Amino acid sequence: MGRAVTVATCALNQWALDFEGNLERIFRSIDIAKSKGARYRLGPELEICGYGCSDHYYESDTLLHSFQVLEKLLESPVTQDIICDVGMPVLHRNVRYNCRVIFLNKKILLIRPKISLANAGNYRELRWFTPWSKARHVEEYFLPRIIQEVTGQETVPFGDAVLATKDTCLGAEICEELWAPNSPHIEMGLDGVEIFTNSSGSHHVLRKAHARVDLVNSATAKNGGIYVLANQKGCDGDRLYYDGCAMISMNGETVAQGSQFSLDDVEVLVATLDLEDVRSYRAEISSRNLAASKVNPYPRVKVNFALSCPDDVAVPTCMPIQWRHHSPEEEISLGPACWLWDYLRRSEQAGFLLPLSGGIDSSATACIVYSMCNQVSLAVKNGNAEVLADARRIVNDEAYIPEDPREFCKRVFTTCYMASENSSQDTCNRAKLLAEQIGSYHINLNIDAAVKAVVGIFCVVTGRTPRFSVHGGSSRESLALQNVQARIRMVLAYLFAQLTLWARGMPGGLLVLGSANVDESLRGYLTKYDCSSADINPIGGISKTDLKNFIQYCIENFQLTALRSIMSAPPTAELEPLVDGQVAQTDEADMGMTYAELSIYGKLRKIAKAGPYSMFCKLINMWKEICAPREVASKVKHFFRMYSINRHKMTTLTPSYHAENYSPDDNRFDLRPFLYNTSWSWQFRCIDKQV
Repeated sequence: MGRAVTVATCALNQWALDFEGNLERIFRSIDIAKSKGARYRLGPELEICGYGCSDHYYESDTLLHSFQVLEKLLESPVTQDIICDVGMPVLHRNVRYNCRVIFLNKKILLIRPKISLANAGNYRELRWFTPWSKARHVEEYFLPRIIQEVTGQETVPFGDAVLATKDTCLGAEICEELWAPNSPHIEMGLDGVEIFTNSSGSHHVLRKAHARVDLVNSATAKNGGIYVLANQKGCDGDRLYYDGCAMISMNGETVAQGSQFSLDDVEVLVATLDLEDVRSYRAEISSRNLAASKVNPYPRVKVNFALSCPDDVAVPTCMPIQWRHHSPEEEISLGPACWLWDYLRRSEQAGFLLPLSGGIDSSATACIVYSMCNQVSLAVKNGNAEVLADARRIVNDEAYIPEDPREFCKRVFTTCYMASENSSQDTCNRAKLLAEQIGSYHINLNIDAAVKAVVGIFCVVTGRTPRFSVHGGSSRESLALQNVQARIRMVLAYLFAQLTLWARGMPGGLLVLGSANVDESLRGYLTKYDCSSADINPIGGISKTDLKNFIQYCIENFQLTALRSIMSAPPTAELEPLVDGQVAQTDEADMGMTYAELSIYGKLRKIAKAGPYSMFCKLINMWKEICAPREVASKVKHFFRMYSINRHKMTTLTPSYHAENYSPDDNRFDLRPFLYNTSWSWQFRCIDKQV
């Protein structure tokens, strides 16, 4: 009868505008799918050009090169005898759509445009594409000549339709459509579609994976069916890390799970499933069958092809599995590490330089680099030839094999402790010990001479000598003297990043890593153009609370015992003079708020969309056991004053790995003014009235 269908989905590490590399990875995924017996292959959203092309979607070149890649796919013997479902932008009647192009044996079966566009958070699809608004409507699409010459077709169906093969019916969704309240799979399932496909460009956020998995499983729990999801993976050119998690689900249960984080550029999942299981599951859902009898039918594109074999009674089918989720600490260890590896190999630099202060933030950044080295060593051990080739190119040694993470770390990672007269011996020792344990090439230097020289210029020009507060100076003087130290560290970081390898007789330069966490950025507790100014920042989207938990994870899983003393020490900038040789300055005292409070402010401001008054109203209930309303009002006002005074710093914030939904990233995620009326007079008056 033909009941066991074999389908494949994949997670591909595509790169925006890397048409050559993207084509090669698509070919490889199709080849693997065919070798495992699949008759249908699904790829990620916009996989031909790469999802993150942004304003390059406006360019005719992007459309042209996408069709050129499609031409290569259509004419290749690799794509024969398997339905291929690929993603690319398509211009139809002078309107640009985000599309799936589904083809078989040199014939395009259907071009399916996206119906619901992602336009929140980091997504701006409505800027570049138009949603297809004609439900269950199909038009003729006139193919470009280069495609006509391969397919022999002048026009193909374009619109909201489904595919009817000899043995089943398939319907496509594209990313956001799964998350929409009126997802197409609902009506398609009622109309007899048995296999739903979803090509995604979904990026990593801490604690998000379970939501995606739950949505996929729930899509078929109520209505029955097979759901196949593909996703992009890796860094395709900006702050986001696409986290794979390709999966196949049937009747509400996962049957195949892909990895969330890995260094494999191509990952293919294949599952064989029994269509009769879908039909019998649906048979007893009377409410579904009543609704199905009244549904408005979809246009069907008939396909003279089967996803099953005629005699398949003995073919084994896949059974449900339990999805394994990573803990947030594992996500921090793996996600930013994979993002750093992609950035390093694609930028063609020779490694990273990190100003290592001996505090939690820079130590967490160092641990993420060490985790990257660990992932590289594991990938090479597991036979990943691409990772090995990249590692050899980065270290400039064609015979090199990165077997030991610490040894690889020594080659690609330089840490630098920049002491001043305000630095303690404790932080110096902590930085040195951590560098020894992870294996980085460590530099100790002193910045006092540079600080004195810069301040000396000011003294000569003005005839005035600024002093720290503890020496009788004003807060203005003290802050300026702290900022000079911080900014000189940034200048030295870039100098050493450019010339350290040269001084060691090695080729290449280093990428400078920043280590300001998401809470400090939100509060503006950083010096503009200090060591927070770097090439990239792997922890810029992670809260202090999560970083502390990650440090504990590293102690337990990487045996980095140096982190114990770092965990127990109070966070400090070490920019003010020591008192009796001990650090007197602490971050939380400087900020006037705790890191735990900052996380709450951040979530209320961004996720709950709360201004000063709404935040006050929420917090008087949340904190009623610990704070009187007047104290809550004081805290909220202080936060909004500091946030608005320092918002300008976000315009120059180092590009950071996006991991948290309350990130203040000004580039595209958190769009706000950077010149505020910082008195918030009307808003604060409303709070005062309630107090």
